[in-house]
Amino acid sequence: MAEFSITPIGEGESIARYVADCLRIVEENGLNYKINPMGTVVEGNFDEVMALIARCHKATRKVCNRVSTIIKIDDHEGSPDALSKKIESVERIIGQKLKT
Repeated sequence: MAEFSITPIGEGESIARYVADCLRIVEENGLNYKINPMGTVVEGNFDEVMALIARCHKATRKVCNRVSTIIKIDDHEGSPDALSKKIESVERIIGQKLKT
């Protein structure tokens, strides 16, 4: 599982267009994912996830002179759908649903 954020540098304050372009690529890829206000979390095997992030980075770089990509990786053997299970585990401990 990895969370990534791709930021075009020098393209103004609103980057929604670039985010949308990347999310089209993520959608087409078929890996399980969730978006949040600060990035996208993707679940899959290491090589698939890294290839997807590289594809998003390269697509943004094609239309921008400078791109910053931040990646946070959680690499371990686990069950599928860890995206939901990690949140559900914390919700059980807290005893309530959280905003996601």
